[in-house]
Amino acid sequence: MAQEKTPPQTADPLEQEAVGLGNLAQIRDILFGAQIRDYEKRFTRLEERATQDMANLKEDTRNRLESLERYIKKEVESLSSRVKTEQADRTSDLKDLSRELKDLSSELEKKISQLDEQLGQSERGLNQHVLEQANALRDEANQKYRDLQDVMDKELQEMGETKTDRAAMGEIFMEMSMRMQDEFELPQAE
Repeated sequence: MAQEKTPPQTADPLEQEAVGLGNLAQIRDILFGAQIRDYEKRFTRLEERATQDMANLKEDTRNRLESLERYIKKEVESLSSRVKTEQADRTSDLKDLSRELKDLSSELEKKISQLDEQLGQSERGLNQHVLEQANALRDEANQKYRDLQDVMDKELQEMGETKTDRAAMGEIFMEMSMRMQDEFELPQAE
């Protein structure tokens, strides 16, 4: 039976405590070092994945918003061009017809006001469509964020379920400490 080596006895209690803490740290590293490193790796991977997912979501949202902005600009320019063209045509026609048909000028003005109203309705419809698209994109981004949060919560919960109970670990460390100091006594059989 091999005899355990005991650290040299020193008179200084601080040195004894430091030796005991060093032993405790070694024991902790032996028992849990691999598990702690594994947790650190998992946390690092989870953080990297979350960062990448956030970056992808941000890039996707930015691209969609840019596409929506280009679409809106193109539509507004198209409508503006059509309105200008139609207004120019109407004005030209109005001048030609006003010389010949003064009595029809009131009807023509009614048609112009109707066209303006239709344009206003088209513009309101386009604004409503743009608002709906923006809301849909926001809702989609929020849903992706919630999905990502759910995945992260699930991962954290799984990791929390696999960790060792602190009270049990405390009892193990207390027993090991008492055994190291030869203060641990087994209960007597009655």
